[in-house]
Amino acid sequence: MNFWQYRTEWLARVPRIDCPEHGVRLVEVPWARAGSGFTLMREAVILMLSREMSVSAMAEMLKEQDTRLWRVLGHSVEKPYRREDWGEVKKILVDETRSKRGHRSVTVVTDAESRKLLFLAEGRGKEALEAFAKEMKEQNADPGQIEAICMDMSPSYISGAREFFPKAERIFDHFPVMPMAGEAVDQVRKEFGRQGLLPKGSLWALRGNEWTRSEEQKGLRSSLCAADPRLGRAIGLREALQELRWWLPWADRSRLAPFRRLSKTIKEHLGGIIAFLQSRITNGTIEAINGLIQLAKRMARGFRSFRYLRIAAFLKAGKLRLDLPALPT
Repeated sequence: MNFWQYRTEWLARVPRIDCPEHGVRLVEVPWARAGSGFTLMREAVILMLSREMSVSAMAEMLKEQDTRLWRVLGHSVEKPYRREDWGEVKKILVDETRSKRGHRSVTVVTDAESRKLLFLAEGRGKEALEAFAKEMKEQNADPGQIEAICMDMSPSYISGAREFFPKAERIFDHFPVMPMAGEAVDQVRKEFGRQGLLPKGSLWALRGNEWTRSEEQKGLRSSLCAADPRLGRAIGLREALQELRWWLPWADRSRLAPFRRLSKTIKEHLGGIIAFLQSRITNGTIEAINGLIQLAKRMARGFRSFRYLRIAAFLKAGKLRLDLPALPT
């Protein structure tokens, strides 16, 4: 610790014993954890500061190498993480985020019921789900206990879920479907835009739900749809998307190529979309956790390995019961 505005070091000669079976061993002392290099008080300060500042800023303030601080934080996360019991985890949410701007993706796995961050893995798709299945066995759990997986429509995620969680129902979050329909409307709109047939302000008049538009935009939307049946069909198809049973045949007959492609995509993933409508399990929760992971990335700014990001993420979003060092009395 730094006392009196100067660096202060406590020096102590720790007794050693020579065990015939185990060789030379240092006696355990009450004020420090074996192998740490820090006193328990110092470790407690490091943990408390990690909640408020980045590791690089903490290293500058404490006049320490950031690698030493990461070792303390890693120990503080790994120990309670290994105490976690996943025996009751039945439904999981799977999503992705970015480890760094322009760098590889990170797969995030969350318990759908407890809203607890369970796992982070480099990459996305099949390999990440394989790594999670292996991790489950380390956490007193079995991949066969997973009943449902909510994820996006990535073919790689689907392949991994099918192979490593064969008993789990695959649920496709409904939210991506509406943006896909919005993109299909935009493609139809752009055809008219290239012909110079759309007035100024038509972009936002045609986007979104009608009840979110202003009166002026509603009027412009109505007049545009009345002027061209194809544009009217595109808007109608988007707004009626939730009624899938009769929406799919309508889209197939619409003669609008973007919506016919969307219909084909939905049919390929229809089981998972229907499962969402029945279960209402959504990845909305994991989006909030992704926000905490973004905070963790700022905490670990300049991190040199994925392990540092993992440590920071579990400190921010893991809901782990961290053990503050037990200080000697």
